[in-house]
Amino acid sequence: MPIVPDSKDWTWTAREVCPECGYDPAAVDVAEIGARVREYAAPWPAVLARTDVRDRPDDSTWSPLEYACHVRDVFALYRYRLGLMLDEDDPLYPNWDQDATAEAERYGEQDPAVVAEELTREAALVAAAFDAVSGDQWERTGRRSDGASFTVATFGRYFLHDAAHHLHDVGA
Repeated sequence: MPIVPDSKDWTWTAREVCPECGYDPAAVDVAEIGARVREYAAPWPAVLARTDVRDRPDDSTWSPLEYACHVRDVFALYRYRLGLMLDEDDPLYPNWDQDATAEAERYGEQDPAVVAEELTREAALVAAAFDAVSGDQWERTGRRSDGASFTVATFGRYFLHDAAHHLHDVGA
């Protein structure tokens, strides 16, 4: 059964504590974003080695494997978007439909060992990209087509919530 697409606006997580996972964006010093990415990526290989990695807890929730594929792709997407923000003036990001991607890429059928390697690699790359941000670059801006606007700092904090929240989703 296909997952019902998530149409919630999660941008508030760049400013407020998430009541579900406890992520607090105010507790994140932007200089720590790269380290936090590495921290949030570290449990995924163990999650992907679980015997229940392909099992959905219910019909409306992704399996741990599907969440891992999503996190891997979020790492790659945010590295790309960060590059746009640093290279262009106030870029408009191309749209990304996470649910269409999950279906098209057949997240639930991917090899967990390969996903673990890819997620680890993408985490290292996006962490390094955030580690390289300095000074006034944190105030550079970018926008989504839905009107949401970010500075690199708020973008980084928003991005970290996704990584933290999905660990909570899989009980890691």
